[in-house]
Amino acid sequence: MQWQPNSRNFLRDLWRLSVPYWRSQERWRSGGLLGTIISLNLSGVGLSVVFNNWNKYFYNALQDRDLAAFEYQLLRFLFLSLATIIVAVTQTYLRQLLIIRWRHWLTNRYISGWLDHRAYYRLQLTNSSTDNPDQRISDDIGTFINLTLSLSLDLLTALVTLVSFAAILWNLSGSTSFFGVNIPGYMLWVALFYSIAGTWLVSKIGWPLVGLNFQQQQVEADFRFSLVRVRENAEGIALYAGEKQEARGLQGRFGEVIANFRAIMRQQLRLNWFSTAYAQFAIVFPFIVAAPRYFAGAIQLGGLMQTASAFSTVQVSLSWFVGAFSSVADWRARVNRLTSFEAALEALGRSSEHGAAQRRGTPSPDILIEDLEIWLPDGTRLIEGLSMRLAEGSRTLITGASGSGKSTLFRVLAGLWPYCDGVLTFPEHQRLLFLPQRPYLPIGKLRFVTAYPDRVETHNDAQIANALSASGLAHLVDRLDEHQHWGQILSGGEQQRLAIARALLVRPRWLFLDEATSNLDEATEAELYRLIVERLPNTALISVSHHPALAVFHDTHLIMSRDKPAAAADLQPAK
Repeated sequence: MQWQPNSRNFLRDLWRLSVPYWRSQERWRSGGLLGTIISLNLSGVGLSVVFNNWNKYFYNALQDRDLAAFEYQLLRFLFLSLATIIVAVTQTYLRQLLIIRWRHWLTNRYISGWLDHRAYYRLQLTNSSTDNPDQRISDDIGTFINLTLSLSLDLLTALVTLVSFAAILWNLSGSTSFFGVNIPGYMLWVALFYSIAGTWLVSKIGWPLVGLNFQQQQVEADFRFSLVRVRENAEGIALYAGEKQEARGLQGRFGEVIANFRAIMRQQLRLNWFSTAYAQFAIVFPFIVAAPRYFAGAIQLGGLMQTASAFSTVQVSLSWFVGAFSSVADWRARVNRLTSFEAALEALGRSSEHGAAQRRGTPSPDILIEDLEIWLPDGTRLIEGLSMRLAEGSRTLITGASGSGKSTLFRVLAGLWPYCDGVLTFPEHQRLLFLPQRPYLPIGKLRFVTAYPDRVETHNDAQIANALSASGLAHLVDRLDEHQHWGQILSGGEQQRLAIARALLVRPRWLFLDEATSNLDEATEAELYRLIVERLPNTALISVSHHPALAVFHDTHLIMSRDKPAAAADLQPAK
């Protein structure tokens, strides 16, 4: 995906991304910080004006060999330098404080949007172009805020400096005659022409960097994600002896990183040739322009140095875009990545509010499914016109061949699958718990992992230990305080036992299991189902499984087939 920059879209996206923070509850404190930072910026410009005036007296003292004046100007220099250091250090600290406050607010906002309506899951189904949301949240937000503040404040400083020193340069320049035309403040006009020409040329040379920087963020994130995938699936790769295939895949991803970076290098090389030559020539250029007045005796050495300093300051201010172009290119890429991510989240939110399958709450204790239709993204029908009532405390087994839609029905009931139609009515204020085939085990202490998704304080150690022991994990009871990556330590069967222990702790009114015991042998599987029935007698059970033998623990049986969509008539009493 190659992004083509557009200035109007960029300004709109920048406004959309920045304004909410300054309208939030943070606006007063952060506004005060920003106002203080701007005041310090303006103070820095004022000190620059004073330093420019100091140049005149210092160099005149040197020219006149006036020791007393020289010593006095040194004392002035020390005082001005101290003030400059205080202003610069304080401004840097306050800017960092504002950056961390803004980043904290914006990161929380994006995390909430990513998790709301289960967008983190649905993005994988409906918006594959929104790549690497983790990188956008962890990296792009911080860089965007840093660049927004630094570029905005630097631009403000450049504008205020330009206005301040343009007046100084106008007064110092005098006038010159060009083809018989008298030109007042001629050095200001020369600085203006020099800077405009440089800015125009650098924008022409460097513009492709904007799209290349956007592309670089994407390929870097893809490469990093591939490395994480290898780490997370280390055992599977090792069992398949798939190292060579993984190496080829990683080398291919990294090849994309290198290829795009080389393109950036080539474009940056062209830009650096020009910008470096431009900056280098700017050192001597003001002396060349001001020299005729000096050699004519119109100004002293101090006046020449003051004029050259003012010229350089005006030229640098006018050339702000030349020096900042690479940062602006990166800034535009970050803004686009964040706003496109935000737009995808908003689209998912709207689709959740107006989704195909309606989800309703009811005071009734039963779950009601009416005219449910489910299909795949390619339009293949899995379920047609399924209407059924799942009574409280009932137990339903769903079996069928692979690909018949069992797990998809599970996702629809969980509210994850968007390709569906019909009405789903759930009891209000009743706890539902969904156990997938591969349990999610967060990194942390075992008591936290077992209590998930509840807060760990919800269940005491005795309850957690009892649930683990009942599920066949008594050997883990003494390890509740261990902080581990349990998903890599526990076997597949142990992970599924731990998920059952969670169900015993949570005690939901409705428990949905999607092949949640598939890694266990039949005897152990039956033992765990018997445990669920005994420990959770009032819990309704909906099980998706390949094992018809589990029918003994259920009241009704829904058999699904790949040859025809499931319908209400397929619901039968369990045998």
